[in-house]
Amino acid sequence: QVQLVESGGGLGQPGGSLRLSCAASRSIFSILVMGWYRQAPGKQRELVGSITDGGITNYADSVKGRFTISRDNAKTTVYLQMNSLKPEDTAVYYCYAADSQMYWGQGTQVTVSS
Repeated sequence: QVQLVESGGGLGQPGGSLRLSCAASRSIFSILVMGWYRQAPGKQRELVGSITDGGITNYADSVKGRFTISRDNAKTTVYLQMNSLKPEDTAVYYCYAADSQMYWGQGTQVTVSS
């Protein structure tokens, strides 16, 4: 079992930056994949990006070149650095961890607006 707690959401300006954090309740060293999904109002949840235990990252085309996922195994935390924010990035962002099963955080709201 692992509990995930996101933080760092809030209001961002178009062209600005926000960083989300996902703190795990135990070591993430052995967790194969961690990452982020998001869900905008009226839309399906979509994968933002992921990072493997070996540090290999994968991103949705819509965020490629703007968002960066990293993981700090010592701090049991995964980060989502979001740059060049757009209004269409507005959504609830969910952290997840996948090994033998999927674990989800409670979500954090990100709103991009001037």
